[in-house]
Amino acid sequence: MSYPLHHLSVVVHRQAEKYGERTAIKYRDYKTSSWIPVSWNSFSDTVRKASSALVELGVNEVENIGIFSQNKPECLYVDFAAHANRVVTIPLYATSSSAQAQYIVNDAQIRFLFVGEQFQYDAAFSIMGLCQSLQQIIIFDKDVQRHERDTTSIYFDEFLKMGEDLKHNAVVEERTSRASNDDLANILYTSGTTGEPKGVMLHHFNYHEINRIHDIRLTTLGEDEVSMSFLPLTHVFERAWSYYCLHRGIIVCLNLRPAEIASTIKEVRPTLMCSVPRFWEKVYAGVNEKIASESGFKRKLMLDAIRVGKIHNVDYLRVGKRPPLGIRLKYMFYEKTVYALLKKTIGLENGKFFPVAGAAVPDEICEFCHAVGINMKVGYGLTESCATVSCFPDDGFELGSVGKIMPDVQVKIGENNEILLRGKTITTGYYKKAEETAKAIDAEGWFHTGDAGYIKDDYLYLTERIKDLFKTSNGKYISPQALETKLGIDRYIDQIAIIADQRKFVSALIIPAYEVLEAYAKEKGIAYENMEQLLANEKIQELYRTRIDTLQQQFAHYEQVKRFTLLPEPFSMQRGELTNTLKIKRSVLNVNYKQQIDAMYQE
Repeated sequence: MSYPLHHLSVVVHRQAEKYGERTAIKYRDYKTSSWIPVSWNSFSDTVRKASSALVELGVNEVENIGIFSQNKPECLYVDFAAHANRVVTIPLYATSSSAQAQYIVNDAQIRFLFVGEQFQYDAAFSIMGLCQSLQQIIIFDKDVQRHERDTTSIYFDEFLKMGEDLKHNAVVEERTSRASNDDLANILYTSGTTGEPKGVMLHHFNYHEINRIHDIRLTTLGEDEVSMSFLPLTHVFERAWSYYCLHRGIIVCLNLRPAEIASTIKEVRPTLMCSVPRFWEKVYAGVNEKIASESGFKRKLMLDAIRVGKIHNVDYLRVGKRPPLGIRLKYMFYEKTVYALLKKTIGLENGKFFPVAGAAVPDEICEFCHAVGINMKVGYGLTESCATVSCFPDDGFELGSVGKIMPDVQVKIGENNEILLRGKTITTGYYKKAEETAKAIDAEGWFHTGDAGYIKDDYLYLTERIKDLFKTSNGKYISPQALETKLGIDRYIDQIAIIADQRKFVSALIIPAYEVLEAYAKEKGIAYENMEQLLANEKIQELYRTRIDTLQQQFAHYEQVKRFTLLPEPFSMQRGELTNTLKIKRSVLNVNYKQQIDAMYQE
């Protein structure tokens, strides 16, 4: 079945003509603990009202408007209303600080800023006097308390009423008639682990092409799929995926609170969900914890189920071979028992496949997921490539790779093994940053990713992040991500930051998995008054030393962690230690933890 590639300015209306009262999106009502469906007809009607309301506000074509919110249906209403008006939307991460919001509003000269809940409203209102362009805030959540000095903000209901009679529909239709794939659709500001954010310009042709090539690659998708929108819509991975789902008529369920995904996923039980490796690392750690806590027979059964699944799915089916009869029979038994129970416990028993990207996926976790019948579809992409550059195909995959290169995306390996990209999905550059654009895109149109890797049989493999390579004082190069990915799978480690640049040896700052560690202390009878005391305990130090040494055996001696510090508090976004996509900011960690780092290098 073919799916017409509609321009984003009309896709919701064309889908409403096709699907009518079928559900398009769902969102959770936290007062009733129920999921509210929105039909395609209703979605289309709301977008038309919002489109007319934007004209009433005085929003001009090609103007920039901001959406500062967690995942809510209103984000999509405003997004598609903007597309209909040839207006550019700029999403801000819901966790952005006032200073981050101020930078983006000023850089993009945003006049109208849509905000989600109290946190976003408070941050937005606090910068009104610091942003000359900012005229009005429109608030999605009716429960937000406006500041007593606020005389200009309105609620989304009031905004929609401005377009209720569609009195500007003719203006909208006229603008839509001139909508082109060459129009700018979004400016996505990368959170950036160094320096100020850069606004990646994504045009309608980028989204048109990414939808087209996904249609070629994803041949098993049906119209009855349900996708859980878990990552922020601000992130290109979730945004491009959600746009694609809407293009395919797939239901998109908007998860408002990322921290509650473990419970909301069980309410929705999706067939599809984009996520980052950290989600699966926690699943993997939880299963290992469960296995470790079981008695002899149950433990053996679970371990055997994983062993059989690996042989059946990874060693045989993955490479197109038929598994031996004994393995097939055992797998059928485990499929109805162990695997079924595991998937139902997580909420993934209806799973078709689960795209994962954003960081390296440890081979152990990829093998485990496929062994138990969870179809993890590993991929690679950037904001600048409108997401997917490569991903696992529907039939088989190469372990250790980030998938098969997408159709019509040009990839080549440049100097220092850098991955270079070219094609219709690639950005034209950074907003108002000609110098940065010239650094990133060469004269032949190749975008320089900053990632090193290689290509084998049309599969792409990542080796390291070129910009993040550390050089020790002994002249040896270290890839911190490789170590962090390997050590991060341990169930006693929640977060880890490798320290090595211009140092004599490799060390690490470690955020322990506090709950798992406290359970271990209780089991071993280790007494402590607070977390600092527990982490200083010799037995705890030895536990981490042993586990780290076991996991890093494959690394060269000079690459291995010699010393580490266990921290009593997690890395914090508020202290600037994490980006909005939860990547560590190494330069900030070096400042904030200077005392702890220096102590590890004292003789």
